[in-house]
Amino acid sequence: MSSADHRKPAPPSFATLVQSFFAEHLTQQRALSPQTVAAYRDAFVLFLDFAQARLHKTPTTLSLADLTPALILDFLDHLERDRHNTVRSRNARLAALRSFLKFAARRDVTALQVVEHALGVPMKRFERPMFEFLTREEMLAVIGAPGADWVSQRDKLLLALLYNTGARVSEVIGVKVGDVVLAPAACVHLHGKGRKQRSVPLWRSTVKVIRAWLRFNPELTPTSALLPNRSGQAMTRSNVTQRLALAVKAAALTTPSLAGRTISPHCLRHSTAMHLLQSGVDISVIALWLGHESPATTHQYVEADLAMKEKALARLQDPNVIPHRFRADDDLLKFLKTL
Repeated sequence: MSSADHRKPAPPSFATLVQSFFAEHLTQQRALSPQTVAAYRDAFVLFLDFAQARLHKTPTTLSLADLTPALILDFLDHLERDRHNTVRSRNARLAALRSFLKFAARRDVTALQVVEHALGVPMKRFERPMFEFLTREEMLAVIGAPGADWVSQRDKLLLALLYNTGARVSEVIGVKVGDVVLAPAACVHLHGKGRKQRSVPLWRSTVKVIRAWLRFNPELTPTSALLPNRSGQAMTRSNVTQRLALAVKAAALTTPSLAGRTISPHCLRHSTAMHLLQSGVDISVIALWLGHESPATTHQYVEADLAMKEKALARLQDPNVIPHRFRADDDLLKFLKTL
């Protein structure tokens, strides 16, 4: 047997690894949503463009050894400094690269040391900004009373459904008529991130709005979009944002606290979570309601609620008054120490 028969197969090229990562690993093995795959793709396009300019190599001639910690850190600095990306976006790009590196290490064991060094690049810490949410009064003002025309009726349902479910925009515009159950236990089936599905209970007020909408549109079938545009197709993200902005502007006429504010659809999701929390709903139930994968995501509402209460207490107490502490007398201290 010749020595050529004992040769180990050549490790896969960088280009082959990238193609396998997207064509097999992300789409087939992990079955990620098209939106997640697109986010990973965008991260790689940015990184490969940067690497080509920095190393003077075409993407097909790159190797895993080129993905040094220094190159990755320079790329991340470029995102923040030149592209003005937020730390959150920077970390998302890094997460995509890290996912690829872990995949590559399993396909090319000769590159384990290179990959290990590259994986040492840390995520960047950042202060989570306090999110904005509406009070219940402001929310009801935004939903408002429906007008007689078709668009007003639809917008009423759109806003009521966003508030009731705390859904993401993509989830709400994806709802079909057949996803809504009005009896015996009213709920709506939402198709969330990562192709996860969940059912959210519907309030009586929301059921009433849905019934009125379906009576107003008897031609809608179970496969029709519950919230269509004029052409009968599902509303778009920009369409939802536009309609919400108009609703906020109209509500500001009677609710001055809304004047001049830019309210995003995600702000309504925050409002739902805060109102559920303030009504005494358990945090684990809110996590299921919103479709959170990690409880840490839901816990931010508890932190925001506590911060809000602390501010309220600070306003109630005169800062110049030194608070008196309770001091137990000797007899009481002796009693407590004997317990």
